[in-house]
Amino acid sequence: MIALAALAVALPFLSAAVVLLGSRWPGHARGGPADTAANRRAAWIAAVPTAASAALAVWLASTHWARFGDGRRGPFPFAAASDVPAVTGTLTVVDTGSVPIALGLQLDGLSTAVAVLVTVVALAVQVYSIGYLHGDRRYPSYSAFVSLFTAAMLLVVYAADLIVLYVGWEIMGLCSYLLVGHWWEERANSRAAVKAFLVTRLGDVGFLFGIFVLGSAAGSFKVADVLAAVPDMSSGTVVAATMLLLAGVAGKSAQVPLHTWLPDAMAGPTPISALIHAATMVAAGIFLVARLYPVFLQAGPTLDVLAILAALGMLGAALAALAQDDLKRVLAYSTISQLAYMAAALAAGSDGAAVFHLITHGAFKALLFLCAGAVIHAVGSNLMSAMGGLRRELPVTFAAMTIGFAALMGLPPASGFFSKDEVLVAVERAVSQGPLTDAAALLLYGSALATVAVTGAYATRAWLRTFFGERPAVALPEPAPGTAHVIDVHEAPATMRRPILVLAVPALLLGFAGAAGVHWGTAALSVAVALLGAGAVYAVWRSDPRTDPARMLGPFRAPCERAFYVDTAYRKLFVGPVLALAGLVVRTDDRAVDGAVRGSGRAALGLSGLMRSAQNGNLQLYLTGLLAGVLLIAVGAVVLG
Repeated sequence: MIALAALAVALPFLSAAVVLLGSRWPGHARGGPADTAANRRAAWIAAVPTAASAALAVWLASTHWARFGDGRRGPFPFAAASDVPAVTGTLTVVDTGSVPIALGLQLDGLSTAVAVLVTVVALAVQVYSIGYLHGDRRYPSYSAFVSLFTAAMLLVVYAADLIVLYVGWEIMGLCSYLLVGHWWEERANSRAAVKAFLVTRLGDVGFLFGIFVLGSAAGSFKVADVLAAVPDMSSGTVVAATMLLLAGVAGKSAQVPLHTWLPDAMAGPTPISALIHAATMVAAGIFLVARLYPVFLQAGPTLDVLAILAALGMLGAALAALAQDDLKRVLAYSTISQLAYMAAALAAGSDGAAVFHLITHGAFKALLFLCAGAVIHAVGSNLMSAMGGLRRELPVTFAAMTIGFAALMGLPPASGFFSKDEVLVAVERAVSQGPLTDAAALLLYGSALATVAVTGAYATRAWLRTFFGERPAVALPEPAPGTAHVIDVHEAPATMRRPILVLAVPALLLGFAGAAGVHWGTAALSVAVALLGAGAVYAVWRSDPRTDPARMLGPFRAPCERAFYVDTAYRKLFVGPVLALAGLVVRTDDRAVDGAVRGSGRAALGLSGLMRSAQNGNLQLYLTGLLAGVLLIAVGAVVLG
């Protein structure tokens, strides 16, 4: 089984290498038919290995569960790492002179479940991208980076050693930079890619030191050895390690205060947004906490910090989503909010609920982003103010996106209803019993309920503004004589439509795997609160369908639209001073360091000019100098006696 897990990781990696090196072989021709042929080859080379990897992941999950799944606990068959035994395999051990590094993989309930999510969403993105990026001459490199992204996340998921996990963790950061900046000709896109890279790297510094602390304390970087050594670690070591790890989690999973990169990352192609938000990158942080959950349970202060960050992130991001006009940014802030829900479940003591919501969220958020891509593909704009009435022209996308929004709101029978119920139950229990302090638990519970209402509001607003009402009239250039203006809005091509239909199934039905654990009192409260938020938005929209329901926010609309000016504050507090310091360093280097070098050169040239004037071949000047020297010597001898 370990060999098959290694093959599942290797297939997309090899696919990336082959696409980058061989998609234009032979001849490396470019332009016209050559680009079309290269894109076609790249599509096959990228999609087929990803499909094979998905098949392997599904087989590994079902086989592992069939062997070890009896007597599980938790709301979902693959919910927690401790549900079923782990199967590990080590290729080799690298002797570092201190703590060794084991190059090995691990299969358990957590890794096999998340691997299925990763590969299925990655396959959907690869197929969808064929139509979405049709005619893009850089499609081969794009598909290669998607494959590399998939391999990196699978390495994180299956890794049995923290250093191996860290390798996949960092490769994902590189892939996000390359893919977000795919259309780098526009400065905004390249800046968004750089921002994503720098912000996540900032968190990864703490993450790496956290790994070192755990490895040094346990004497091993192997996950199993670290978890076994936790009871013998001092509380200070555990708290320090988990706080450092939390920095990396906040960066990768876009949680407060390192969340600002994710909305800007919408500059990349929409399929990449689906991949990042649903199955890779942001999912890695939540997965890491679940993987090392016994360590975090021993660090009470870290869980309190995680709860506070989750409370701020879930409600703040939901309010920001309520005021955005860009459909993709609405979904981006929604991702931050939903990831905060998962962090809340982890802080409240339920890794099973967090992973359950991670998996259902991956299904319905990938669906929402791919549907958003189909809408943008049809309309030609990201802005909801340019949309409206699309349910008639895009009936398939309308039905699928309705399922996605229902799952996001937590309405039955969509998958989000069941997983959000588990999260809310975990947070509710933490108020009376759990690892959190009373203040942190109460803050978390209040924020979770408020976020349910705001989620219902922003999901309903996006649904209404996209598919209902009337699309605003757009002034078009005057056509050629004898022709008429034609606006042709139609469904996306089959390569884009089929992944949407496939993802709609788990987005709707996946939650039934946890249906037996529904807590109907909490579920009824959640649905009622979500419908309250949705009803408020519908009432405002119904009063004037031509205007934005976000006007209900009143004077708070501008702060919500600007995400409470966090980016502005960061620019003033950090970016501005760093740029000023960088400018000072440049000027010092130019004027002092380089100035000294250039000055020494000028001095040497001046001195050489002076010496040259004494060696110009003028005999009279030589005799004059000689006589002057003799005269000076004579005068000196007389004066000095």
